[in-house]
Amino acid sequence: MKKSVTYEKSFNFAVRTIKVYKWLCDTQKEFVMSKQLLRSGTSIGANVKEAINAQSKKDFISKYSIALKEASEAEYWIELLAAGQYFDARESKSLLADINEVISLLTASVKTAKAGLKECIVESE
Repeated sequence: MKKSVTYEKSFNFAVRTIKVYKWLCDTQKEFVMSKQLLRSGTSIGANVKEAINAQSKKDFISKYSIALKEASEAEYWIELLAAGQYFDARESKSLLADINEVISLLTASVKTAKAGLKECIVESE
């Protein structure tokens, strides 16, 4: 089964988040914000994976919308950790580029799915 680009990007971001979490705990001794980043960063891909087997278009939209909210939260924790100088500029820029790519993919997918759902509703009336 071929995986979607959104799934691959969110999975890779989750793996990167796990590595960043370990580094923040081991090296920076930061445990609270890093745990928040771990939770939100890994939740994105889990929701995308659930959406692959969605029961309906509404269920798909719901799962992708949750993934989008989690991605936005992950972006917040990255920005906060960067502002607290836990990352250097290069690392924070790279992490933000990755999460913004995931956010863009999720946003486009949600918009497309919602438009398709509206078309189905209009056609059935």
